[in-house]
Amino acid sequence: MRLYNSLTRKKEELVPLREGEVSIYACGVTVYDDCHVGHARGAVFFDVLRRFLEHRGLKVTYVRNFTDVDDKIIRRANEEGVSWREIADRYIEAHERDMGALGVRPATIEPKATDHVDEIVELVRDLEGRGLAYAAGGDVFYRVRRFADYGQLSGKRVDELESGARIEVNDVKEDPLDFALWKGSKPGEPAWESPWGPGRPGWHIECSAMSMKILGREFDIHGGGRDLLFPHHENEIAQSCGAGAGFAHCWVHNGFVNIDNEKMSKSLGNFFTIREILDRFPAEVVRLFLLSTHYRSPIDFSDRALTEARAAVDRVYTFLKQAEQGAAEGWREAPAALVAAVDGLEVDFDTAMDDDVNTAAALAAIFERVRLFNRVLTEGDGAAGRAAAAAMAAEVRRLGAVLGLFQDDPEGWFHAGVDLDEQEIEAKIAARLAAREAKDWARADAIRDELAGAGIVLEDGGGKTTWRRG
Repeated sequence: MRLYNSLTRKKEELVPLREGEVSIYACGVTVYDDCHVGHARGAVFFDVLRRFLEHRGLKVTYVRNFTDVDDKIIRRANEEGVSWREIADRYIEAHERDMGALGVRPATIEPKATDHVDEIVELVRDLEGRGLAYAAGGDVFYRVRRFADYGQLSGKRVDELESGARIEVNDVKEDPLDFALWKGSKPGEPAWESPWGPGRPGWHIECSAMSMKILGREFDIHGGGRDLLFPHHENEIAQSCGAGAGFAHCWVHNGFVNIDNEKMSKSLGNFFTIREILDRFPAEVVRLFLLSTHYRSPIDFSDRALTEARAAVDRVYTFLKQAEQGAAEGWREAPAALVAAVDGLEVDFDTAMDDDVNTAAALAAIFERVRLFNRVLTEGDGAAGRAAAAAMAAEVRRLGAVLGLFQDDPEGWFHAGVDLDEQEIEAKIAARLAAREAKDWARADAIRDELAGAGIVLEDGGGKTTWRRG
């Protein structure tokens, strides 16, 4: 398996530190609000990476943390007149609910920053002893210019850096680029005792301390969203490697979810929460949408894209519904092309996933077989052909599980949709007609498949479209 390493800027073979085992640390969320679809993309990607490694026979230790004390959490608590802990607990619970609804499995270990304050203090003291950290004004800062390799991950040069996201200008700093390792607490803020007085961890230090505590001073994969590459992950390298750790061997970052070509984010106000989207589309549709583009590329979020994803999922379940009615016995007596298609699916799937987790190509391999065997079921190819379709359905189920897809009962899938009233059906038929007149065949097909998924059968003829409930 080859993964794109953000540190070296090239694909590299994944060679685990321990034979047969892979260790992964993915930066989780700061729990001050509901998660949005941008968070869902990273969570689904790392869920699939873990599933695929397990599919390949590896034991995976997957760590995903919660930042449960932070300026945003404290600010939200003050706005609502509740404790910071109440805010953190509320949104940890919401995170678990939303990710569970998306089919994202819990990580092997899900540490909280506040449970590892002792390790954080110990790491800060180590950096202070090495001359890489200094106390000033009740805070402790990292001396960026003393870490010779600073900027190696992001490609940024220290002399060109300006104060930016989470790099706070502070009069007590020796250098504007220095970042906080420990923050002295203000009145009313949460605080822990430390050699520098009451305070709390800085944002970056928690992941260095927790990852090394749980996975060791060297581990296989570290990652998160591309927005974490700088300064968060750059600062983690400075902290951990500055303390003498080998740290992560491979850095993996997923791309953004965009709205109108702008990154989806809470700060821009252009985000949709996972709960909002799941009120309108099934979780499996959202997963397929997120996996239909390579994880490192940006993906454009829209109702149209989700509608097309719904149509794609519907096509697979339509195939499974028909193919699973037969038995697979004797399928190797089918024509050689059909036997080769069944035998070759796992090869094509694994080849795509081994190439930097190319879920888009893996899905294409599945869809190609579904189209082939839909023709077999429609046109007929004897008992052996139908048996081969049943064998292919079993392969689609087995490999779909690696993506967290195609595990539902087809009948349940098609009857789980919203029961459309006549006015809604007519509106969708009108939208389909407009799409056909505009020669937007993909849109027209997607609407037809969406209606089919809701049990509505369309019949075109005589220059008009009629419908009936299936």
